[in-house]
Amino acid sequence: MEQQAEQTMLRKVEVFRSITRKQNSTAQPPFSDDLAAALDMYFSRYYYVPATVEVADSAIAVIDGKIARSTPQTRLDLLNQRPDLIKDWSQLTQPRHGEIAFVNESCWLYRVEPIQLGNKQAGVLVILYNNAVTTRQTNNAVLIVFEVATVVFIIAAVIAWRTARQVLAPLRMLTQTARSITESDMTQRIVVKGSDEIAELTITFNEMLDRLQLAFNSQQEFIRDAGHELRTPITVIQGQLEMLSYRPERQPQTLKLVMDELDRMGRLVNDLLLLAKAERPDFLRPKPDELDWLTEELYLKARLLADRDWQLESKGLSPVTLDRQRFTQAVMNLVQNAVRHTQPGDTIAIGSTSKNGYLHFWVKDTGEGIAPADQERIFQRFARATDIDQDDRFEGAGLGLAIVKAIVNAHGGWIELSSQLGYGSTFTLVMPLIAKEIATDESDSHRRGQSSHHRLSGNRTASERVHNPGG
Repeated sequence: MEQQAEQTMLRKVEVFRSITRKQNSTAQPPFSDDLAAALDMYFSRYYYVPATVEVADSAIAVIDGKIARSTPQTRLDLLNQRPDLIKDWSQLTQPRHGEIAFVNESCWLYRVEPIQLGNKQAGVLVILYNNAVTTRQTNNAVLIVFEVATVVFIIAAVIAWRTARQVLAPLRMLTQTARSITESDMTQRIVVKGSDEIAELTITFNEMLDRLQLAFNSQQEFIRDAGHELRTPITVIQGQLEMLSYRPERQPQTLKLVMDELDRMGRLVNDLLLLAKAERPDFLRPKPDELDWLTEELYLKARLLADRDWQLESKGLSPVTLDRQRFTQAVMNLVQNAVRHTQPGDTIAIGSTSKNGYLHFWVKDTGEGIAPADQERIFQRFARATDIDQDDRFEGAGLGLAIVKAIVNAHGGWIELSSQLGYGSTFTLVMPLIAKEIATDESDSHRRGQSSHHRLSGNRTASERVHNPGG
């Protein structure tokens, strides 16, 4: 602050020097008129601030030992208390600067500049600087800035609070919805408003709830159906063993029936374990293979299952990478399904081809066909076509096609079904030539624009399907 005061006083002195130099260049004796003109110019031009305005610097002109001129802000009352100062300053012939003290006042800075007109010293100019004024002005400015900043902060805080409440309202609703979800009620959803990031988050959260509800419902249905399927053989075994004590002579027949039921339970448990493992990353062990050799091998295995008109329609020539064991299991499940729904003499055709980076492997039969209402349901666990649910000729728990679906999904593929009642069915496995590690999520299927487990290709007849085996 002291440095600022010195610079201010030096500037005022330099201004006065420039005025006196100009006056000296044209001055003629006597110099009294020139002195008056110089002082008038200096005091009127550079100290024109009204007396009511407080400024730090002021000036006086001392002529013949008396104060001849002063600025409106000059504290003459203080200077009159120190006549010794006026006398001392009037006798100076060289510039001087320093500090002066007044009663009940802070220290003032001063700078004295002799006034030269011609070769004569006419008096002195004294520049005074009150540091207390600068301090007060600085404090007032800081206080004003603080008050303005406080008001701005309060206004900004209120606006931010209101904005935050509006922005975070969907998040609060999301939290409330998440807390309201229970095992018995997963139907709560958040209303989507707008199209910003919060709306995107809301949509994603609702989609997550949809998936959770679907998974929970599937789990409950799976537990219910598995319990039902396992309860039947257990009940049969328990009843037969209880009757054995009353009819010991039927022990061979009872033991055979019990073993059959235990075998059925074992197959069911193995199928359930396979479906559970299908969601694990290590479910597949893909290796390179040749599609034509694999197709012919599966055809030779299939024709040993039953007396049917077996046909090998096509063999793809592309190299493939897949889990041979799992793929064979999927195809043989389709073949067994075709055998169950055909009669001796009916045609079952097997074929494969490759197209656009995908292998297409189909099993086609000329059996009973599948009703349109059942074509999606049969891929669910423990599901069978409605027309055979009560038919004792068809054994099985309804897990065969669910296993096929799980294996194909794990390879990153899907199933295409073409069927018509009375004409037969064609199941086509569509998989990448190079198997993916796990591709069960729906995003892959949505990129292809079709269902994640199978795609219905229309109710076309079997003869139409032969000419376009790849779907």
